[in-house]
Amino acid sequence: MIVQALAFYLFAGMTIASAVMVIAARNPVHSVLFLILAFFNSAGLFVLMGAEFLAMILVVVYVGAVAVLFLFVVMMLDIDLVEIRQGFLQYMPIGGLVGIILLVELLFVLGAWIAVPETAAVTGVPLPPPEQVPNTRALGVVLYTKYVYLFQASGLILLVAMIGAIVLTLRRRDGVRRQSISGQIGRRREDSVEIKKVPNRSGA
Repeated sequence: MIVQALAFYLFAGMTIASAVMVIAARNPVHSVLFLILAFFNSAGLFVLMGAEFLAMILVVVYVGAVAVLFLFVVMMLDIDLVEIRQGFLQYMPIGGLVGIILLVELLFVLGAWIAVPETAAVTGVPLPPPEQVPNTRALGVVLYTKYVYLFQASGLILLVAMIGAIVLTLRRRDGVRRQSISGQIGRRREDSVEIKKVPNRSGA
């Protein structure tokens, strides 16, 4: 029990410190590296909670794909750090307001959980005993029964965000030739081939 408590405080402290350094680091590459460290420590917290599947997904998906993608994008882009830091104080009041709202929401959730602990155990879905169901299956049963509509809504939000990112980055530039599939399919023989009769002993 003492070892688990020490491991929890170690992982939690490292996660908080890494999250703070993600924001405080001046170099974007260092921020991404601290983000990867925060993901690894969060995965350790999931293992302590008995959610091995979530820990594996956090390491494989977020560390192995998302964070590494961020790192490569930051390293390949020519980022002007001075220009980025110029508007930091301008958006600080909005950021502080959003942080206060999130803190109040977390305090409400924590207060409700402490005041009425039986509400945390109510899921609305009859579930078998935990020892008879694997971790992944138990997560799928809850996710695709009680939270199926929220799960589908989150998928739609991500789809809209992806389409919006594509539309915002799709720019028309002058002098750049683009492929026209409809023009290629509708192209006729007369538009591309011209037959000329060349006399003997003369060039085309």
